[in-house]
Amino acid sequence: TEPWRVTLADTGDASMTGGRIKRVARHLEPDEDFCLTYGDGVSDVDLTALLAFHRDHGRLATVTTVQPPGRYGSIGFGRDDAVEGFHEKPIGDGGWINGGFFVLNPKAIDYIDGDATVWEREPIERLAADDQLRAFRHRGFWRAMDTLRDRQQLEALWASPAPPWKTWT
Repeated sequence: TEPWRVTLADTGDASMTGGRIKRVARHLEPDEDFCLTYGDGVSDVDLTALLAFHRDHGRLATVTTVQPPGRYGSIGFGRDDAVEGFHEKPIGDGGWINGGFFVLNPKAIDYIDGDATVWEREPIERLAADDQLRAFRHRGFWRAMDTLRDRQQLEALWASPAPPWKTWT
């Protein structure tokens, strides 16, 4: 029911993430922001809020940042190896990572040199250095599906009565 247009573009086996973005530039409207994701992240990111955040700050790029769940518990040590704290599977180490959901102005593509460019390296680093990148901090559900273990956990969540990323009815 949405007025979406989907274009599948063969960007080649050898192109890196930045090169793929550059190759699809001709399908974009020159003055219209667009959304970008890798497709291996599962999340309940509020896209309306993400787009509003991007438009409000007026820069070329927005990256959604997340705090991945900890895989193991952590232990805090004191004097003489006394355990001062024990936290089973904390939210992470407090660091924020690239959650894989972006909003870009087409001018951000100018930061990509060609097929060999890795989006997550030079382009994002240069956007940050030029004060053209902002972080949208997502505090909701986010998981990557990179391994068989990830797949099994996400499939189990999907089979549950209320998958945490299912925001539609």
